[in-house]
Amino acid sequence: MAKDKTKETPLMQQYNAIKAKYPGALLLFRVGDFYETFGEDAIKTSQILGIVLTRRANGSAAYIELAGFPHHSLDNYLSKLVRAGQRVAICDQLEDPKTTKTIVKRGVTELVTPGVAYSDNILSQKSNNYLAAIFIDKNAIGISFLDISTGEFHVAQGNAEYIDKLLQGFKPTEVIFQKSKRQEFFELFGDRFYTYALEDWAFTSDYADEVLTKHFEVTSLKGFGVEKLVIGLVASGIVLHYLNETEHRNLKHITSISRIEEDRYLWLDRFTIRNLELVSSANENAVTLFNVLDQTSTPMGARMLHKWIVMPLKELKPIQERLGMVEYLIEQDTLLEDLLAPVKLIGDLERLISKVGLLRCGPRELCQLKKSLYQIELIKEKALETNNPYLMQLASQLDPCLSIREKLEIELQQEPPALLVKGNVIADGVDQELDRLRAISTGGKDFLVEIQKREAASTGIPSLKISFNNVFGYYLEVTHTHKDKVPSDWTRKQTLVNAERYITPELKEYEEQILGAEDKIQQIEVRLYEALMLQVASYIRPIQQNANLIAQLDVLLCFAQLSLQNHYVKPILDNSRALDIKGGRHPVIEKRLKIGEEYITNDVFLDNDTQQIIIITGPNMSGKSAILRQTGLIVLMAQMGCFVPAKSAAIGLVDKIFTRVGASDNLSAGESTFMVEMNETASILNNISDRSLILLDEIGRGTSTYDGISIAWAIAEFLHTHPSARPKTLFATHYHELNELAATMNRIRNYNVSVKEMAGKVIFLRKLVPGGSEHSFGIHVAKLAGMPPKLLNRANEILKKLEIDRTEGQSIKDSFKKVQNQAYQLHMFAVDDPVLVQIRDMLNNMDVNVLTPVEALLKLDEIQRLIKQ
Repeated sequence: MAKDKTKETPLMQQYNAIKAKYPGALLLFRVGDFYETFGEDAIKTSQILGIVLTRRANGSAAYIELAGFPHHSLDNYLSKLVRAGQRVAICDQLEDPKTTKTIVKRGVTELVTPGVAYSDNILSQKSNNYLAAIFIDKNAIGISFLDISTGEFHVAQGNAEYIDKLLQGFKPTEVIFQKSKRQEFFELFGDRFYTYALEDWAFTSDYADEVLTKHFEVTSLKGFGVEKLVIGLVASGIVLHYLNETEHRNLKHITSISRIEEDRYLWLDRFTIRNLELVSSANENAVTLFNVLDQTSTPMGARMLHKWIVMPLKELKPIQERLGMVEYLIEQDTLLEDLLAPVKLIGDLERLISKVGLLRCGPRELCQLKKSLYQIELIKEKALETNNPYLMQLASQLDPCLSIREKLEIELQQEPPALLVKGNVIADGVDQELDRLRAISTGGKDFLVEIQKREAASTGIPSLKISFNNVFGYYLEVTHTHKDKVPSDWTRKQTLVNAERYITPELKEYEEQILGAEDKIQQIEVRLYEALMLQVASYIRPIQQNANLIAQLDVLLCFAQLSLQNHYVKPILDNSRALDIKGGRHPVIEKRLKIGEEYITNDVFLDNDTQQIIIITGPNMSGKSAILRQTGLIVLMAQMGCFVPAKSAAIGLVDKIFTRVGASDNLSAGESTFMVEMNETASILNNISDRSLILLDEIGRGTSTYDGISIAWAIAEFLHTHPSARPKTLFATHYHELNELAATMNRIRNYNVSVKEMAGKVIFLRKLVPGGSEHSFGIHVAKLAGMPPKLLNRANEILKKLEIDRTEGQSIKDSFKKVQNQAYQLHMFAVDDPVLVQIRDMLNNMDVNVLTPVEALLKLDEIQRLIKQ
């Protein structure tokens, strides 16, 4: 039954009308000093925020649930709602309640979603907050990424695999797609993203072109070099359309759009980004490569490092420029400290200037922007003194924006408050009227003190005091002891238990003057501050350029510090097809070793002509996976432009790194470990090139032994005999049968991770040495894991039996049958069987020397009955 609107209060009628426009969002409805939520929104909000859920009367329409919080706590509570995956519509009062006698006009001023947020409480400082839009067309898929908090705007298009890789690398917090493609989207990319579907009408080239050209104020997009990405631009248009729909229209800080240049970056598919634990991990408390490398001094530097990790370069010149710069900073150790000091004082310049574009920048943040511009001037001066080509180029592009910096210096207070409403934001001497009103405000208050002293003296009331409240304004308070001394021209306004309150004409006159001055002061400060922020907004482009350059410098300074602290070496990169690592270490594992424990280094050599594939055998837990991962990470770090954890590293440029390292069941999609493994391996085999590096770990273990060996064998053959590519491959396996491949294939070599057996114990040496291994030491690993001794003893018995039968030529199947039969016999005498315990006790207590034949038969009958129970 529909609600009768006439029975609702006017406030609730207004609420319901606004709520109807934003059905999928939580509506925060401003009522006085509170943001309120009603009905289902209130129930949801109280659960997420842990605040009290109450009820209020709704006219004749019974009661409705209610949950709210003070308006000044918005940032804190909003962050919790958005992190919980909620879309939040903020509905504010659009007029001063004092100026209207009817219900206050209200409207939604902002719709905050996981992908459209710029509050510091919501965002992570060290990672971008991307909103992604996807357009699924017949022949390709377009994608666009925008971080509204930094203004970064990217576009790309390609097949589903490429788009999936980009989604894994950029990790958007929200993905938009067309409503009609919902099923196709989830089939292609799964359900791991927060998503929102839009109506299909907006997904057209014409509309996208209109939206984008209007925003950038251009006639065509050729100047951005993206005009050929027609499908990708549809997604870009949708991003701006979505921002408009969510009430975000001040977007001056989105100054350009750039193409994600696939051919510039080392290919890392989504499995590799996950398997190598580059920036995140499925394992709780795991340390990622980003965690180890991140010694950046600024949040924008940390975000730049994040991008460099998931998008390493594959062009020699820019890699060598970065490596050369790191080397120069290491050699000039005083320069390293001289540049680090000002960089640390810059703060998050990228997000500060974005807030200016959004017209959401507070006075204290604007002051931080000014201070950052001083540090940029200092960095520019130091860079110019070096005569280093890279630093000289960087210095030439840095712009301290002297004119706006000077304006900020003159017009802003030196230590302004965080919020404009707090007042005292604009400096003295900027506006004559403001200075005059401030003199009245402060002078008026001083005059009130004089009135208090004068009246106390003239009336003889020593305890007389002047106070203020919102009901009477300023008043004189007199205790009852002295009320007979009150002059006749004072007007009594209130009687309290211990005192009475009075006003005088003189007091009212100064009250009007003071309060009027304070209101006017606030109006003038708001006007001057908004004008100042608009002037700063005209410097968005040069300040964004500064932010980008400082972020790059920050990452290179970070690399130099890491190299000094962790004894990293400069890798040699060239266009060869060889990979030669001497004394390589895993950058993450070595940082997690116990104090005093030394990392066991390893050498790896791969090329296309003599040693293309290395089959690595060895016990579980011996370090096979670590060797695979560290090889991939060393190559990746080198092509980022970072020094590497090794004694030396000569690396022929790699264009793709593929990994198949450790799989987990994807049960939600109905896929087993083996299915996941085969999907990932198929992706590798279908995309290999002559410069690829492939890291395969335990392929085929998710199925039967014979199937697994057959698949692993066929994969190794495929990689060796591929007609157009000889990808460098490390293949760790527990199938020792694969060692036979080296006998017939001239570019396959056998290696093993060595162990030492001493007094029945196994010591893992973690050293890669030539030759295959015949023993997996699985039972020893089970012992280390804490398996029960009884189980371990039984496993050893079975293993010995199987090994004997194998030497005698018996099949595994026959051997297991014999072991099983033996197990049934042993089961009759299992010491933990309660029946056996009872029988054992009966036999132990029996004296056979005094038993008669009949008694013996009776005992045997009793035992037989026990067994049959």
